[in-house]
Amino acid sequence: MGVFDENIEIVARELSLSFRVEGTNISFSGEGANVRVGAEVVKSLLAIAEAGERIDKSNLLYCIELAREGHAGDISGVMKDVVAISSRGKPVKCKTVGQQEYVSAVRKHTVTFGVGPAGTGKTYLAVCLAVAAYKGKEVEKIILTRPAVEAGEKLGFLPGDLQTKVDPYLRPLYDALQEMFGLETYQKLMEKGAIEVAPLAYMRGRTLSNAFVILDEAQNATREQMKMFLTRLGENSKMVVTGDLTQTDLPEGKMSGLKHAVTILKGVEGIAVCTLTARDVVRHPLVMRIVRAYETAAKRK
Repeated sequence: MGVFDENIEIVARELSLSFRVEGTNISFSGEGANVRVGAEVVKSLLAIAEAGERIDKSNLLYCIELAREGHAGDISGVMKDVVAISSRGKPVKCKTVGQQEYVSAVRKHTVTFGVGPAGTGKTYLAVCLAVAAYKGKEVEKIILTRPAVEAGEKLGFLPGDLQTKVDPYLRPLYDALQEMFGLETYQKLMEKGAIEVAPLAYMRGRTLSNAFVILDEAQNATREQMKMFLTRLGENSKMVVTGDLTQTDLPEGKMSGLKHAVTILKGVEGIAVCTLTARDVVRHPLVMRIVRAYETAAKRK
């Protein structure tokens, strides 16, 4: 219900309904189709609560969207899928249907492209799956890489050697690994080389075998870099390539390697392309609205 029934108030407001709560009964009144959607949303919220998940504004608005499209029942299946267990014993679960499809694709395919806006969990879920594969002894190594392309700033102005310069760009990957392994275990695995975090340029000339390899921020890789990376694939390895095509920091006129790869590799056996959208954003609800505003502006342009 939420504090002072705020969850039900949001449902009523979004669907132009009025509501009444008597004990354990909730009554909606308004246009027939909207009343049915409201009832489906309440069932979805019950499924989330029964799965032990917290109901917040983000997943509440997502439930309303699903119910409007006639897919309210999908949320219960999403909440049951445990991707991995964090170092504190907390289960990591998908929060949207799009995320569940993405996780399923990574599990089934050798190479998976996860394309979508910021906040959709592309990188975090990929790291969780990599940790689960390592703990399950499916791979011997986790390799995380990112193109060292700056968002309007120059690496040369940062202090230190190249590794020190690129560390800020790899920080989201470090954070996710530390959460999943715990700081002490993470440091030990880094020391013995079971976890490797490096710029994309360091991948040239290597064969990546028995490894779970993640290329993050792939929209900033050139076509040549993308081809180089994908052809590093070795025996018993899995690759996940994530990126947001709307946030490319490459020089104007330079085609993103991610965009090119998704176009030519779609439909190739063993490769999956998953597209996440604004409705898969699991950060602050405002992020979803920001992403949509930019998408609308891009379409107008």
